Amino acid sequence: MARDTLHGLRPARRSPSKPRGPAAGRVAADAAIDPGRVVAVMARLAAADPDPKAGFSGADPFRLLVTVLLSAQSTGPTVEKVAAALFALADTPETMLALGEARITDTVRPVGLGPSKARNIVRLCAALLAEFGGAVPRSAAQMRRLPGIGRKSAEVTANFAFDEPVIAVDTHVFRVSNRIPLAPGATVDAVADGLAAAVPDAFKDGAHIWLFRHGRDTCTARAPACGRCGVADLCTWAGRAG
Repeated sequence: MARDTLHGLRPARRSPSKPRGPAAGRVAADAAIDPGRVVAVMARLAAADPDPKAGFSGADPFRLLVTVLLSAQSTGPTVEKVAAALFALADTPETMLALGEARITDTVRPVGLGPSKARNIVRLCAALLAEFGGAVPRSAAQMRRLPGIGRKSAEVTANFAFDEPVIAVDTHVFRVSNRIPLAPGATVDAVADGLAAAVPDAFKDGAHIWLFRHGRDTCTARAPACGRCGVADLCTWAGRAG
């Protein structure tokens, strides 16, 4: 089986002794959050994948932030290859600025939106040097002040690099949260705010990874695998099979 990839990131290794950890569903924006369901779902996902960050600890915050920026509207394996190529050329804000926007554009072009992403990388590096002494700030709120860094990119980086208990919402997390539902909402921000309020603190550190993997591997946009879903009995989605 292919190694796990999240937002273009791959773990250094994943212990085989650790168990693995669910057409988009209609958004149930008017549904209420059921705290009991949220706790039950998170507890099962946690039990199935008790060490979700295995191999991801110790990631360089700058590399992680740039990789997540590159991952927008791009597939994980492609982002991984492009990020590796880019960081082979430059691996700090200073050296990235010295590399220049044109060279960065040529390198990152395969991930799509190359000129825009290269421009944001240059602006990001300049801001890191001017405002934070070249270091990535530790909180998602501070990261969102950086050029080209939205809420998802900031929260993924803050959670992976600094263990901040924030739950980033991408397309998989959005789908799962609305289908089950956990924290239904019509927008990414509404779902993110709902999850932040509903998920107990004990589960927040791993929640993004659990929900991401569940949406990518089980609760897929097309033909979700309801028959092998570990939380199927807790799901109220009208399209659920069986």
